[in-house]
Amino acid sequence: HGLLAQVMLLLDDSSPEALVVDKAFPPSSRKVHEALVNAWPRLGGRVTFVESDMEAIPLTASDLVISIHACGRLTDVVLQRSVEAGARVAVLPCCHELETSDEGGLSGWMDGPLAIDSTRAFRLKEAGYRIWTQTIPSAITPKNRLLIGAPQSGLA
Repeated sequence: HGLLAQVMLLLDDSSPEALVVDKAFPPSSRKVHEALVNAWPRLGGRVTFVESDMEAIPLTASDLVISIHACGRLTDVVLQRSVEAGARVAVLPCCHELETSDEGGLSGWMDGPLAIDSTRAFRLKEAGYRIWTQTIPSAITPKNRLLIGAPQSGLA
């Protein structure tokens, strides 16, 4: 729906625009966007919807890349692409692919999804990022681990 991007623009009006990327948007996306623009006209013309794979989207160091419920490998793609660009990133992973994801050898100590997300956090830190790990209330979503990263070089 692009709801997160639109809420981010409402919370931080200093960002000029948001790009919402998905392989396919639900039919209600347009209606949600129109309702939000009607309630908050300052969103008009500031949100672009692109049907595409994340791999095809150019990123820069000035971008903030956010992905909520990035299923399976998509979380890894978002993190890797953000690191390649030197962009800030925040992900809320879900749908962990236990057979194909890197659990960093930690699955003997913790459940698979936590091992995968811990390994992702460590990789981000190894790439020179300062990381923050948080959880959101499980009543909102049971997939509630939030991983945030910013390049160390970009921090004041």
